[in-house]
Amino acid sequence: MCGCVVNGTAHGPEKAMTLCQLHMRKFKNGDTIVVEPFRARAFKVIKDLVIDRSPLDKIIQAGGYVSMNTGGAADANSILISQVTAEKAMDAAACIGCGACVAACPNASAMLFVSAKVSQLALLPQGRPEAAQRAINMVRTMDACAFGNCSNERECENVCPKEISIVNIARLNREFIKSSFASDAA
Repeated sequence: MCGCVVNGTAHGPEKAMTLCQLHMRKFKNGDTIVVEPFRARAFKVIKDLVIDRSPLDKIIQAGGYVSMNTGGAADANSILISQVTAEKAMDAAACIGCGACVAACPNASAMLFVSAKVSQLALLPQGRPEAAQRAINMVRTMDACAFGNCSNERECENVCPKEISIVNIARLNREFIKSSFASDAA
C-alpha cells in the first residue's frame, strides 16, 4: 500500500496519514481521484501501483541496528536516559519506512528516512559505540541506491505520516561530519 501518490501528494491529501488509512469519505462526491506510484529513481515500479521499496531495507542493513550486547529487559533501568532524550529517540523511531518522504522530495532524497534511523540510535547510549560507522555506511548506501541529495525543501516533513521532523537531518549531518573526521584520523 505504501507507495502511491493521490492527487499529486504522497499518501493523499490528509496530513499524518498513510494511504491505507485514507478513506473515500475524505473526498467529495464526484471528485476525480488520480492514483499513481511513487516516482523516484531508487523505487522501481513492479506493476500497476506496486513499487519496490527494498532500497530502504538496504540502508537499514548498512547500519540501522545495534549489533552489540545491550543486555536484557532488566538492564534497561540501569542506564539512565533523560525523558527529553528518550522522547526524541522515540519520535525518530516512529518512522515506518513508507518512502513518502522520498516521493515528495523534488530530488527523491531519502535523508528524512536515514536521519530518523540514525537519530533514534545516536540519541541512546546503546547506539553510541557504532554511531560513527553507522552514519557513514547508511549515507553511502543511500547514495549507492540512487537517492538524490537533500535541498531542504521540507516536502518530506510535510507528507510524513509519522510527522518526523527535519531536525533529524541536522543530527544526521552532525553525525556524518563527526564520523568523517574520526575515520580520517584512524
